[in-house]
Amino acid sequence: MKDVAAHAQVAVGTVSNVLNRPELVAEVTRKRVLDAIAELGFVRNESARQLRGGTSRTLAYVVLDARNPFFTDVAAGAGQVADDAGLVLYLCDGGEDAARQARYLDLLEQQRVEGILITPVDVDDPRIGALAGRGTPIVVVDRGAGPDRCSVSVDDVLGGDLAASHLLDAGHRRIAFVGGPETIGQVADRRKGAERALARAGAEPITVLETARLDVAEGRRAGERLAGLPTSRRPTAAFCANDMLALGLLQQAVRLGLRVPEDLAIVGYDDIDFAAAAAVPLTSVAQPRQLLGRTAAELLLAEARNPTGHAHQQRVFEPELVVRESTRLRRVDGAA
Repeated sequence: MKDVAAHAQVAVGTVSNVLNRPELVAEVTRKRVLDAIAELGFVRNESARQLRGGTSRTLAYVVLDARNPFFTDVAAGAGQVADDAGLVLYLCDGGEDAARQARYLDLLEQQRVEGILITPVDVDDPRIGALAGRGTPIVVVDRGAGPDRCSVSVDDVLGGDLAASHLLDAGHRRIAFVGGPETIGQVADRRKGAERALARAGAEPITVLETARLDVAEGRRAGERLAGLPTSRRPTAAFCANDMLALGLLQQAVRLGLRVPEDLAIVGYDDIDFAAAAAVPLTSVAQPRQLLGRTAAELLLAEARNPTGHAHQQRVFEPELVVRESTRLRRVDGAA
């Protein structure tokens, strides 16, 4: 900065103002400083600025699983808000692993990020509360939280109910739920909603095919298990906890010669772009992905910029069922 100041024949403080508060500097002087920066190839030392200011001009989003396009869509919405505020958004992949998530939280606190968005493995993880208590603003995404922090979520119990009700309306009475682990709150809520719909209709209890992860490979394995059930007990429909599982299940069903939806109707969750582009377009419960990200980032910045006057909000959006060919309406089991 001293070299730039000497080259532009201004004070070092003027260079600082041009970089940080350009509206305070006359246009002619500002142009002279910017020309000097360009000629000298000056790049500011952001680490040094962070040390002086105590925070960085960055936000972070710790996602549950970056391989799921749902989370990259949410991140895109948050990134728009960060861009508008002149900030950078870091994307960290928690990988459905609590220990890995904890390492990211420690690192981000050390980096003094301005705030953290997180879709946690466990929303009750005490590390999240401790981090917030030390002054780092946190917003929980895709999961409800208590009154002591902001959250942005979708009513997953309702979403599960919508999925199962749709299959019941199509005449299905033997329905499977594919998803896991149950420790992930979204999975538990989506199953709860499906079970609520089945109980209301007096249908058979749901067949649970628990998975170790929420990915395509686990969906394929669930398809093998489902196909191995006796025909008399085999579900005629499956509701999957997310679209990645549903796509894997669809792949395995086709590979094993099961017709979708004639032999097996499938409903996913999230309505990622791949759902509509599948070989058999997938019925899915849609979430407002980018809206979730934008809303979460706006709440995070509001708290970061006014920590004492900020009132925590728990925003809940409603999901919407998008019907496609994987559940074409029909009657089964001789139902009228």
